Amino acid sequence: MTIQDGRQRTGALVQIQKVLELEARKGYSDSSATNGVTRFAGERIAQVMGEVEGDARRTLQDLDALLASYRDLDPEARERVVAESLSLLRYAISASSNASPSRPAPSRAEPPPPQPKPAAAKAPATRKAKPQPMVGSLSDSVLLLPMVGDGRARQLGQVGVRTIRDLIYLFPRRYVDYSNLEKIGSLLFGQMSTIQGVVQSVSSSRTRTGKEMIDVVVQDETGWIHAIWFNPYIQRQLPEGTRVSLSGRVEQLRGTLCLKSPEWEVLSQDTLHTGRIAPVYPLTKGLYQKTLRTLVRTALDRSLHLVEEHLPPETLQRAALIEVREAIEWIHFPEGDTPDEARRRLGEARKRLAFDELLLMQLGLLQQKLDWQGGPGNEIAVDREVVQAFVRSLPFALTSAQNRALGEILRDMASPMPMTRLLQGDVGSGKTAVAAAAALAAINDGYQAAIMAPTELLAEQHLRSLIDLFANLPDNIRPSVGLITGSMNAAARREVYSLASDGGLDLVVGTQALIQESMTFSRLGFAVVDEQHRFGVDQRSALRDKGTNPDVLVMTATPIPRSLALTIHGDLDVSTLDELPPGRQPIETRWIPSRQSRNAYAFVRDEIAKGRQAFIVFPLVEESETIDAKSAVAEHERLSRDVFPDLRLGLLHGRMRPADKDEVMLSFRDGEIDVLVSTSVVEVGIDVPNATVMLIEGAERFGLAQLHQFRGRVGRGAEKSYCLLVSNDAAGDGRTRLQAMVDSQDGFRLAQIDLDLRGPGDFLGKRQSGLPELSLADFSDVRDLERARNEAQELLAEDPDLELPQHRVLAARVNAFWSHVVTEVS
Repeated sequence: MTIQDGRQRTGALVQIQKVLELEARKGYSDSSATNGVTRFAGERIAQVMGEVEGDARRTLQDLDALLASYRDLDPEARERVVAESLSLLRYAISASSNASPSRPAPSRAEPPPPQPKPAAAKAPATRKAKPQPMVGSLSDSVLLLPMVGDGRARQLGQVGVRTIRDLIYLFPRRYVDYSNLEKIGSLLFGQMSTIQGVVQSVSSSRTRTGKEMIDVVVQDETGWIHAIWFNPYIQRQLPEGTRVSLSGRVEQLRGTLCLKSPEWEVLSQDTLHTGRIAPVYPLTKGLYQKTLRTLVRTALDRSLHLVEEHLPPETLQRAALIEVREAIEWIHFPEGDTPDEARRRLGEARKRLAFDELLLMQLGLLQQKLDWQGGPGNEIAVDREVVQAFVRSLPFALTSAQNRALGEILRDMASPMPMTRLLQGDVGSGKTAVAAAAALAAINDGYQAAIMAPTELLAEQHLRSLIDLFANLPDNIRPSVGLITGSMNAAARREVYSLASDGGLDLVVGTQALIQESMTFSRLGFAVVDEQHRFGVDQRSALRDKGTNPDVLVMTATPIPRSLALTIHGDLDVSTLDELPPGRQPIETRWIPSRQSRNAYAFVRDEIAKGRQAFIVFPLVEESETIDAKSAVAEHERLSRDVFPDLRLGLLHGRMRPADKDEVMLSFRDGEIDVLVSTSVVEVGIDVPNATVMLIEGAERFGLAQLHQFRGRVGRGAEKSYCLLVSNDAAGDGRTRLQAMVDSQDGFRLAQIDLDLRGPGDFLGKRQSGLPELSLADFSDVRDLERARNEAQELLAEDPDLELPQHRVLAARVNAFWSHVVTEVS
């Protein structure tokens, strides 16, 4: 290399230096070069890149990457980039002059003193020494990271990232395995491959649509292959002679094997995108995988030392878990001496971080339970004779499941600790009778009871059911029952307020009107929340506050597998009604192809002719351009006009005002509507014993648990009932769901199938309100759930408030984990 070559190289770099110094004087306005700083610097770096190697080449690559997004940065971020770029330039210029300076650290911020890592945490096998950290707190804004300006910060905000902590806890959604290195001569069409070679040529051409196509030919000792990009930026990043690693799917172009838009990296760099198990993150417009991987890598290098281990050593040992810093490193960038070792480390990381989620959730739930049970209970003196008198007065015998659940509830009520128990059972399993018996036990000992339902219609239904259940009791033990709802007139509400506060009402049924400030009780000792997933934690707490630590029973007709019950109801003890009363007729379920829907409608007409009623459920309220499914509004109009013009049809959907919905349901209950056309809002509704047909259009679009709830709307009377599942040609999971509905009427079995098919996120839906969102934990693994719950119980038995010094970090993690929880259901 001649002295003239060195001078030309130095001259190009000095030109960049002068432009950046001018940029600083002009207030970082990107006006110091005609076509902007990025293009000016990129052209000159490309001139020099092919003439240098080793550390000098890496310095220029870092400089090019640093300035690549300059135009998109705000002035404050540009100032940081210019300062860092000038530092790199001074080194590069000195190196071009054959001096031997030390390469600068990539930040001019003064690093905090290094903190020791845990002894067990090992540096990943292939990582080089990390740069000094530049952040002082995990709560610092991502704006402190290089190349993050206001625009990039807004993009990151769209994926939930605002702080350094958010970024390092933004776990990959999935991974692409580029770890198996192939020789070019052995590549096969369609396979996902990683190759390494030398750039032989770079050319540019235009496609027929006018797009610029960059064609890079890469060669190793076994052959060559074309790599194609539609990004002019590549041309100056991969000059001839560059050793590169490429990862992607092998495709064909004009009869020749090629890689289209593969991931790429220069081999002199640490690999983030190729030759490894590469993370795939959630993205938003303008944010790309390569950018996000680089940002995560930078954040880890500069902040991982700030992450403190929050689990006690004994917990790590019992659960065979790696330490948290190792887990966070490996969940993003699993590395090892072999691909198998990298995969093993990824598995270890997932195991640790998933356990964290389950443990933090269980600690929060159990602390809520301890708080709930913190005060003294009422220790109700349960008179078993009175309860048995009630059971004997019923026109039916309790099932063994009802007797078991009632016994569990009564034992809790007799305890000095306030009860918090969930009663779950399928539609028709007899939850109301169990709750009535428990309420009677409290009332007999001088307490009042309350039952809160999500809608006025359900509250009125509970009122009628309770009056019927208590009808055969002797006058001296028959409770007085009242109703309070928001639509009652002021005089009626005042009367209920007065009776409840004076002790003149034993049991009050109501909606959220029960928790209004005006509503007071003389001595509330037992409270029931029905369809509890429709209420938030605050509403349940408000009902509890109407008494002095009353016993609380929450009920749901949506069966939930035990694994999920442990998770989403970890603050409650669980009683399950897993059998139906004898003599209840099974609902005949049929699966009908959409092309035969007129046969289904003919069947509905036949049932109406017998004096029965029917539901027809559709997936959507109104038609959608993007979803190929029928809508309730449009189909109600079509059915009224073309199919059932002589019948009385009603329409029900979630966008109607509550009063209008109630009016429609009352009309249907009272027989004024023959066919009720509805959306999924009918999933939970009042009893209509005369309804014998549930026809579900687009059945493949509903979850299995939801289909089962729809089916439970019929079969409430003495007549045989039917559920007709009308669907397009369902395949895969949709076919499995529909066949399961035909084969089984066991809600708990169907709920487990639904959980297995859809995963916990979709299965929970709105029922997850009140819980933190989980990223890695798998609810289907009951052993992991129980292990986490047992660990949580052991920790809280020793330190209920996590106040001991050794639990300081754990307490902070629990609070942070629960800090974004939504406690209200809209």
